[in-house]
Amino acid sequence: MKITATFLDEISTDIPHQNWGFAEWDKDFQAMQAIGIETVVMIRCGLEEWITYPSAILMQERNCHEPPVDLIDMYLMLSEKYGMKFMVGTYVGHRNWVDNSIDFEREIDLDKRIATEIWEKYGHRQAFQGWYMSKEISTNETVIVDEFIELGQHCKTISNGLPILISPGMLGRKAWRQGEAGAHDLDFNKHQKDWDEIMGRVSGIVDIIAFQDGHVAYWELADVLKINKALADKHGIEMWTNSESFDRDMPFRFPPIKWEKLLLKLKCAEAAGIKNAITFEFSHFMSPSSFWPQAGHLYNRYKEYLAEDD
Repeated sequence: MKITATFLDEISTDIPHQNWGFAEWDKDFQAMQAIGIETVVMIRCGLEEWITYPSAILMQERNCHEPPVDLIDMYLMLSEKYGMKFMVGTYVGHRNWVDNSIDFEREIDLDKRIATEIWEKYGHRQAFQGWYMSKEISTNETVIVDEFIELGQHCKTISNGLPILISPGMLGRKAWRQGEAGAHDLDFNKHQKDWDEIMGRVSGIVDIIAFQDGHVAYWELADVLKINKALADKHGIEMWTNSESFDRDMPFRFPPIKWEKLLLKLKCAEAAGIKNAITFEFSHFMSPSSFWPQAGHLYNRYKEYLAEDD
């Protein structure tokens, strides 16, 4: 079981920026390529007023700040240099995605216009190979599923059917903040019911689902990944695993994960019949260039693991 993809978390919600320029990113892409990463996924093109490219729509209508570097262009350039596929994340206008005060029809209309703007600016690029629906759900949040369908169909239409990825959570014990009231282990029956319904609705639009594997207890993971894979097979959707390379077990957020834990998670996915893993995310938690020195050690352990398979 190998990690073949990574998210690029440049517009982050809870992880420090590393303030990299082109040279640092070039070095990082080279390190990704060396361990077999073939696909990079920009986790979002913007979050509230911060954006990754000079969007005329967002700067005018949402008063977003013009970025000093066009990151979409830079990531496409590096993806083309290193022979990788690049998937573009959609815009997130609000951190609280299911707030009842949000006008969802207006938000989806904005998201569709931004997707069109991105396609018109970058759709001709060779590395542009798909879309990522940036909002995340763990249960059957109808308004977000509706957005996956409507925005996803729009992205497919304008891009001649390029694939769409989503990466949901799972409502297990680690999806809750420490000490939060109501925290509980994963309800397997509810999870299976919710995702049977969701996959039935998004089938034909969402091509790949990669559940975040850090939300459940390690002893639950093998069983729930088998459920996820069976549901995906039933609905004709490709199943990846999002093998998180950060550690949710520490009292602070977030250090690189212990290699033993990452290895266990990869083996659980392999046992479930899953063929591909994406990680969240290489540059902070696995890269030899990360501000965390432990990330470079994780990279070395993963390289040793790959060498054992040769």
